[in-house]
Amino acid sequence: MSTEPVVKLGPISHIGIVVEDCEKSAAWWERVFGVGPFSIDTYELNAETKFKYRGAPAEARMKAAIAYSGKVFIELVEVVEGESPHTEFLREHGEGFQHLAFLVEDIEQSVRDLEPEGLKPILDYQFETEQGGRKFLVQEVYLNSAEFIGGSTIQLMQFTPR
Repeated sequence: MSTEPVVKLGPISHIGIVVEDCEKSAAWWERVFGVGPFSIDTYELNAETKFKYRGAPAEARMKAAIAYSGKVFIELVEVVEGESPHTEFLREHGEGFQHLAFLVEDIEQSVRDLEPEGLKPILDYQFETEQGGRKFLVQEVYLNSAEFIGGSTIQLMQFTPR
């Protein structure tokens, strides 16, 4: 029996919590737990970001409130328009913890390696960002892991310098 994992995950990037109202939720986290300040941005997911939902091109608009707690950030996700795993979660469970994100070195290879385990992308997209004066391509994949491990979605993320 092999003790090697199918995929070697990097460090935890963040936890994702689906909410109905980013601003209200961020204010609550800041007031109650002292986490923050949160930065809140709106994201357009579409053909430009190569957004796919359950394997098909799709469109959605989301708000994300982000604040670090140590090296890990808390992401409060509000879906403004469109369908995503977040809207599915909200309908089925209400607000709450929805995903745990890990960094990986090769997202495409990780997805290929996980496929025989029955894990497949249910959401994927990419975008460019700038951090500390450097540009990065960010690729993200949400896996159908909630079907296997008690309702938690695993998100894989790769940052590639440009």
